[in-house]
Amino acid sequence: MRSSPLTPTLVAVVLVAVVAGAVPTTAASAVESTAEVDSTANAADSPEIVAVFPNPVADGDTGESVALRVSGQTNLSDWALADGEATVSLPNATVSGRVAVSTSPRVARNRTDARVLALDGGLSLANGGETVRLVRGNATVGRVSYRDAPEGERWHRTDEARWRWTPLGATDFGVARTGPTEARAFVLPDAPEVPVETLRRADRRILLAGYSFASPRVADLLADAVRRGVAVRVLVDGTPVGGLSRRSAKILDSLVARGVEVRVLGGPRARYDFHHAKYAVADDRALVMTENWKPAGTGGHASRGWGAVVRSEAAAGRLAALFEADAGYRGAKSWSDFRRGESFTPAEGSPANETYPATFAPNSVNVSQTKVLIAPDNAEAALLDLLDSANRSIRVQQVAIGGRKHSLLRATLRAARRGVEVRILLSSAWYVAEDNRKLVRWLNDRATAENLSLDARLADPRGRYGKIHAKGVVVDGEAAVVGSLNWNNHSARKNREVAVVLRGEEAGGYYANTFDADWKASAGDGSGGPNRVPVGLLAAVAVGAIVAIAVAKREVVFEK
Repeated sequence: MRSSPLTPTLVAVVLVAVVAGAVPTTAASAVESTAEVDSTANAADSPEIVAVFPNPVADGDTGESVALRVSGQTNLSDWALADGEATVSLPNATVSGRVAVSTSPRVARNRTDARVLALDGGLSLANGGETVRLVRGNATVGRVSYRDAPEGERWHRTDEARWRWTPLGATDFGVARTGPTEARAFVLPDAPEVPVETLRRADRRILLAGYSFASPRVADLLADAVRRGVAVRVLVDGTPVGGLSRRSAKILDSLVARGVEVRVLGGPRARYDFHHAKYAVADDRALVMTENWKPAGTGGHASRGWGAVVRSEAAAGRLAALFEADAGYRGAKSWSDFRRGESFTPAEGSPANETYPATFAPNSVNVSQTKVLIAPDNAEAALLDLLDSANRSIRVQQVAIGGRKHSLLRATLRAARRGVEVRILLSSAWYVAEDNRKLVRWLNDRATAENLSLDARLADPRGRYGKIHAKGVVVDGEAAVVGSLNWNNHSARKNREVAVVLRGEEAGGYYANTFDADWKASAGDGSGGPNRVPVGLLAAVAVGAIVAIAVAKREVVFEK
């Protein structure tokens, strides 16, 4: 079995990712459970509270605000907001639609697209928890409670009338659906030429989004596209786990020097913990993958990944709109501004350079419908709906799963209990093998105890790939999910992720066949794995890993 070289630095970084994954998620991930809403007393023409923003990233929480929705033209002066310590009258203004009120309107205007009105009073929202009431005279017409407000996030009502914390300025994209079209289905490391060919064929625009970028080959291709008049833009995460490497920084420098616009997300104004999506828009084609833009991923030198190129103006348009929303957000910086004064980490050893057989050729498949899913906006709910719709089979191929109680795993177990055949294949790479082995054992014990048609295994690559990096699902053999979303709460609720659901027997059959081959190859006890690290090496880096964990500020529960 082949494996890429592992340096102590890389080992320490991966240990940080794995250990941090065991840390409970923050209050921002504990979504609807903390809502207490009373709007039964609302009159038909009454404003209603739709969001509160108690904990801005500012000294003294300057810029706190409450958002209201007003139907029709309504003068607000008949209402007031009360927080248990003070009651503040709403301003004498006639408004309609969504407005925000704040005691610091100038600051609040920089944090919302809604019209902001000034409150003349001492309303102060407690970070540790508060009940905010909308009152008219002596009557309470609306009430919203929250607790443990995360910094820089708002407590707001979703379209489903549920409440949750989301980063301020977070997008609210719905699921984009397209009609019948054609897609090019491929897997890695077998077909690394597909992403390259897709970008090379672009005549007008290339919008490339990723978590990391470290591919000289793709960098040269983008520079060539600029020379032939294609508008090329790149968007990456500026604070990946372990830091941005010198190798990546050098490649991004070269892109800017050759006319490519590069923007970086991250820092105190970031809406999401990580920009973990991996997609590109090439003219009117949408390329969505599980893999990063580096030799191990799109270069085809290590990871088992899934990808698809969808020929659809609608799908490409949705991803282009997403790219604009993220690259244009005030938390994004140009690469030149970002790198000024930045320090970068040493390179993680040599780039992956192993070779693997091209067992699965790419294939053009007919697709009856495509759905573009975006996290944290809509992906988790859409995937739950898909899993709950399964009638015959579910195939799951993942790096890891974020625990027995994760929503997507629970949906998969519900399917097994109603008679759906379920197979789950998890990575055997050394940094996830122990946890995955425990979960595989627990799943198989559940299957035995409940007489379920469910089987789980650790992957055995058998020299056909280095490690599993796919985040793939096939439902009933006719709906395939391809994208960056890992099965954990952080990925679904805190990161920017992108996936597509391809419907049709040809698309579903392609990915089902590749899954079946990987499943069959892993028929043993799953105790092996291509990236196991000797105990001596683990001991040598233990101290460094502990130090790295101590200074790590951001939770990560996904593999890069």
